[in-house]
Amino acid sequence: MRVATGTALALILLAALGCGKKNPEAVQQPAPVQVRGATVAALAPEQIPDLQEAVGTVRARNSALVAARLSGTASAVQVREGERIGKGKLLLTIEAAESGAAAAGAQAAVEEASRGVDEARSRKRLAEATFERYRKLYAEQALTRQEFEERRMEQEVAQQGVARAEARLRQSRESARAAGTVAGYGKVTSPIAGVVVSKPVEAGQTVFPGTPLVTVEGDGGYRLEVAAAEGLLGKVRAGDQVALDLEGAPANGRVSEVVPLVDPASRTFLVKIDLSGKALRAGTYGKAYFKTGSRQGIAVPAKAVVERGALTSVWVVGQGGIARLRLVKLGKPLGGRVEVLSGLNAGERIVVAGAEQVTDGAKVE
Repeated sequence: MRVATGTALALILLAALGCGKKNPEAVQQPAPVQVRGATVAALAPEQIPDLQEAVGTVRARNSALVAARLSGTASAVQVREGERIGKGKLLLTIEAAESGAAAAGAQAAVEEASRGVDEARSRKRLAEATFERYRKLYAEQALTRQEFEERRMEQEVAQQGVARAEARLRQSRESARAAGTVAGYGKVTSPIAGVVVSKPVEAGQTVFPGTPLVTVEGDGGYRLEVAAAEGLLGKVRAGDQVALDLEGAPANGRVSEVVPLVDPASRTFLVKIDLSGKALRAGTYGKAYFKTGSRQGIAVPAKAVVERGALTSVWVVGQGGIARLRLVKLGKPLGGRVEVLSGLNAGERIVVAGAEQVTDGAKVE
């Protein structure tokens, strides 16, 4: 029993002596990395606008879908997708034998009606000369009143014949003009200047009235057409500046037109927003954010946000200037800035520029 007690005391003494010695393998903490060139700013509460989102599609302000206006066979297609063309440019030709024959027949009818007018005028001149002779004879009492009245009736009938012939000639000319117009539909031209974006028809294809031939987007720029919720009707007006999100990139636009017709199925109405920029494309998905009020909150520059996969963070600079990466939950974009819903508090300092230079634990100067 005494031996066990002495052994325990010896072990305790040795442990105490060991703790008093300095461990030569202890590693000293390295000095933090110094980061220069990053900009740090303190967060302050601000008025965050309440925004209502509406989605839509980018479209050309002026576009033309050229369709066939008669039946026939498409031939001699003159354009290709992506080609820039001018107004009146020949796009393609449609061969339609029926319309050509109708135009030729209408022109022949015009010629026949013209000859009918000449013939009626000749009869009129003869009837007038005959009536003049009979009038003199009747004045000399060389013929009866019945004969004189018959010659006067012939003169009037001849005058009416000229009028009818001239009317037939006008009718024939209008019919020929209409037939010629229809035949002219075989030469399809562009109604606007712009870029060919679609050409679904190929040479040799049979087309019918209404068949899409070519789509041309004009040079008048682009606009975003969004379906806004019914509750915004009367609050959105032409001329309003609107924050946008086009394929993930923030932008701004101006409301050019509000169509005050609510779709009974979706309970939305159409808003057209003019866009600026040369890198736009029709068919691009976009969002518009309409302001409905404001509240107090926190927002940070979009370039201060660090995205790693599905996580979004910002560099928070604490005591001693040490940067730590902190996860945040973001709200809606605010034109180059983004709202922070959670993860940050007013008064904290964050890296607002040069975030790509910062590493965890670095000292930001």
